[in-house]
Amino acid sequence: MRLPKLFERKQPVFSFEFFLPKDPAGDADFKVTVRELKGLNPDFVTLTYGAGGSSRDRTLEMAGAMKNELGIETASHLTCIAHTRAEITAILDRIHAVGIENIVALRGDVPIDGSALPFEKRDYKYASDLVADIRAQGRFAVAVAGYPEGHPESASKEADLQNLKVKVAAGGDWVVTQLLFDNAAYFDFVKRCRAAGITAPIVPGIMPVTNYQQLKRFTTMCGATVSAAMHAALDPIQEDKDALVRYGIEYGVKQCRELLDGGAPGIHFYTLNRSHSTQEILKRLRKAA
Repeated sequence: MRLPKLFERKQPVFSFEFFLPKDPAGDADFKVTVRELKGLNPDFVTLTYGAGGSSRDRTLEMAGAMKNELGIETASHLTCIAHTRAEITAILDRIHAVGIENIVALRGDVPIDGSALPFEKRDYKYASDLVADIRAQGRFAVAVAGYPEGHPESASKEADLQNLKVKVAAGGDWVVTQLLFDNAAYFDFVKRCRAAGITAPIVPGIMPVTNYQQLKRFTTMCGATVSAAMHAALDPIQEDKDALVRYGIEYGVKQCRELLDGGAPGIHFYTLNRSHSTQEILKRLRKAA
């Protein structure tokens, strides 16, 4: 199923993002988590891409298992920073062979193993190059990443917006944002996108809070804003796991309701391979609908 069709309906589109366990020994537990969240009937799920070595093969195998063994509509992430055009073509053939029709196309971070080619020698210098190649094949729908508060490597928010416009023009069907906790940043981003002529659906990415130190680490890396009020609420409970989870659920429900009420076409949950918080947030959203 081509996922852009989902955005033509009136109901919100809910999706979950998973990442492959680092160790194959964790694959069985991972499938348990996926099955638990499958019970919430997400519209689709995505699986992040391990670009190096054996993790690449395991990612493709697991994406196929999620689609065919677990019976969940799956979009496979694909990064291009460490691949040649010939390698990407072969990977897309494998993805297509397992019945996956949707790709989340990303440049990807520079691999720590040094496998990325020097910039001037890369077949894919930017994510838009990958999007264009995928679109030319005609076999997949394509999601691209958006950064409401600007990509950390971008010269400015305006420059980053122009990069997004190029990706969508190259063939991006819908946009999934970097995680955010400030809804004003999302609404401003959508406004700027529309003014720039970007008409694709823009889905906010939400990460339920379960660990304060992890939250600070992630937001420092990606540049997402965390309000002083949120820091003040989390700091005194950072060692209380149950209290943190409760706060994360309450905040997540409020945040998602505001986004949906404000016109967001759906919610993309960064699950971090945990099911409880996402389950509770989505249950409450649907109950209130």
